[in-house]
Parts: sequence; C-alpha cells; structure tokens
Amino acid sequence: MKRAPNRGRLSTIIGIVLLAVMLFPVYWMVNASLQSAGNTLQGGWFPLHPDFSGYTTALRDQGRNLVTSLVVALGSVALSLGLAAPAAHALAHLPIRGINVVLFGVLITQMVPGIAVADALYGAYNDLGLLNSYLGLILADSTAGVPFAIIVLRSFMQGIPGEIIEAARVDGAGRLRTFRSVVLPMSTNALITAALFTFLFTWSDFLFALTLTTTDTVRPVTLGIYEYISAHTNHWNATMATAVLASAPAAVLLVVAQRYVAAGATSGAVK
Repeated sequence: MKRAPNRGRLSTIIGIVLLAVMLFPVYWMVNASLQSAGNTLQGGWFPLHPDFSGYTTALRDQGRNLVTSLVVALGSVALSLGLAAPAAHALAHLPIRGINVVLFGVLITQMVPGIAVADALYGAYNDLGLLNSYLGLILADSTAGVPFAIIVLRSFMQGIPGEIIEAARVDGAGRLRTFRSVVLPMSTNALITAALFTFLFTWSDFLFALTLTTTDTVRPVTLGIYEYISAHTNHWNATMATAVLASAPAAVLLVVAQRYVAAGATSGAVK
C-alpha cells in the first residue's frame, strides 16, 4: 500500500517521457515550418523569430491539393456511410440467411493488399475513363471505408433493443421509416466513429492517389507533398508548413470527435 504512490509517479513519468518522444517529430515539424528558408538543421530549437513565409508558399503551391483531398475525403465518407449504414442494419436486425458468410466476406476484403486493389482499379478506370477524376478516387477510397463502417455500425446496431424497433413497427412505421427515424438517430456515435475513420483513411491515402492519378488535374495533398519534397529541398519551411496544414484537419477532427469515438467504439461491445 505504501509503494502504490511511488509506482503511480513512476508510471506517470514514464508515460510523459514516451509521449514526448512520440510527439517530438510533430513539434519539430511545426518548429521547422516557422524557420526561415534553408536547412532545418541550422534552425533553433524554438522559433524565437517565427517566419510564416513557408505557410504562404505552401498555401500558394498546395492549396488546390488540400481542397482536392477535402473533396475526396468528404465524398468517400458520404458514399461509405450511405452504403454501410443500411447494410449494417440489415445484417444486425433483418432475418437474412448466410449472415456469417457475408460478414466473413466483409472481413476478407479488409485483408486484400491495397496494391492489388489499386492495380485492378487502374485497368478498370482506364477503360471507364475514371482516371484523374474525383469520382474515381472517391470510389477507390470507399473500398476501405465501407467494410470498416459495416463492421463498426453492425456491432453498435446489434446493441439496439429489438423492442424499440418492434414498437416503431407497431406504430405503423415501415422498415425504411424505422431505419431513418429510429435506428440512425440512436447510432449517432457509431456513425461519427465510422465517418471519422473513413475520413482519416481517405485523407492519408497515398497508394490510390499515386496509382489512379497521372496528371495535376486531381492530386491529393499526400501526393503533392511527395512531389514537393524533391522540388523544394532548399525550402524545408514550405515543405514542413505543407505537412502541418495537411495534418491539421485530422488533428482537429480527432480532438472534436474524441468522446463520440470512444462511445461508438465501446457501445457495441456491451449488450
């Protein structure tokens, strides 16, 4: 009993040290983005005289790519939830034969290497004219978002009491009305969780962007940063500023939706 406080302080110290080690690259990225143009190794540990010219250059050169990533990510979220929510409801509450087989198939899709999917999509997109298009990237990124969203939403929807759904049916609501007015409002946490992770999948995608875009017409920011590094090796402040701008939406969403994610990830495990 007397050693418990010491163990608690030791665990806290170890946790702070590990957190500092993991967050140091993020700190250095922000610090380098506020330095003047040149080698980041010549910059100080603290931006005593911050220079925002890197952000001006980053917004000028990568602003269009940031908008492209945002459009593709939001489109992927909308498509993934639009397909996954009804599928999850059907797998959770409707008397369908072979549900286990369907779920096994959904899990198998998560195990397929992304490069195999990208290679197959390239040939199909080339025939359909979907290369270098927003729709093509949205469909490609949804191949990862839909299966994950189905798994998360089904686990949560299984925890919705069947009596509530039956009560809505007794009151005269059809299956579609019950799904829209009862199931979806009760699954808000799970929907936000699935939407957030789908957004993060799409926002950080590099493989589909590299494979399915061959021009500058539609270019996500991940691919923009990749090509930006080779062209701006002497302007690391602009490169790091681009990385900060690309990381900001994901960081903000994680902070804002943290409590919804925690509730959505654990509610389906308790019935």
